[in-house]
Amino acid sequence: MNSHQLTRGELLKIVFIRFGLGIFALAIIFFLPAGTFGYWQAWVWLAVVCIPMLLVLGYLLKNDPALLERRMRTREKEPQQSFIQKLGWVWLLAFLVPGFDYRFGWSHVPTALVVAADVLVLLGYVGFFLVLRENSYASRVVEVDEQQKVITTGPYAVVRHPMYTSITALWAFTPLALGSYWGLLPGLMIVPILVARILNEEQVLVRDLAGYAEYMRKTKFRMLPGVW
Repeated sequence: MNSHQLTRGELLKIVFIRFGLGIFALAIIFFLPAGTFGYWQAWVWLAVVCIPMLLVLGYLLKNDPALLERRMRTREKEPQQSFIQKLGWVWLLAFLVPGFDYRFGWSHVPTALVVAADVLVLLGYVGFFLVLRENSYASRVVEVDEQQKVITTGPYAVVRHPMYTSITALWAFTPLALGSYWGLLPGLMIVPILVARILNEEQVLVRDLAGYAEYMRKTKFRMLPGVW
């Protein structure tokens, strides 16, 4: 699928079908294990994530439909990335466990901590949007477009993979936002999975994207300044 294969109408249809199905799937994942629609932490999380997501989708439809189309791709071309993608499904437990936790009362997360976690989740999504605004080639899959250039501005001037930094904040704090300590265990599994993804992705970028090796030398850290 190339950048201009879909018309705006076709793209709009695909985007909002996926958005609707995603909301439906999340509702099942949250409320079925919880056994109630009174799971208020899940309602707050859905609002914190889905309202900004809807706004970002509208922004991209208007300002960068080519990027939005790239974000619709899900099939990895690199064999290692395809394997890592399958491993990534383990983080689904970070969404399932909190519902059972709510039903059976395993955790007692203070409301203030839930709210603080929601703020961090929102900041993670804001960071994700800033990356999309800066880099029109931020595809969901690991690939290099023929016209792609190395981005060194904005968040990319700080770390090489700011999108993964934002995603880590968003997903790692989700269990707390859902009122579960036990959900943190599978939630933190996103970290080694992203590390594996990044290491392989950089091999692909050095191989296929002109100037990326030089960018790596100038921008030392991958996700967190001073750490890694």
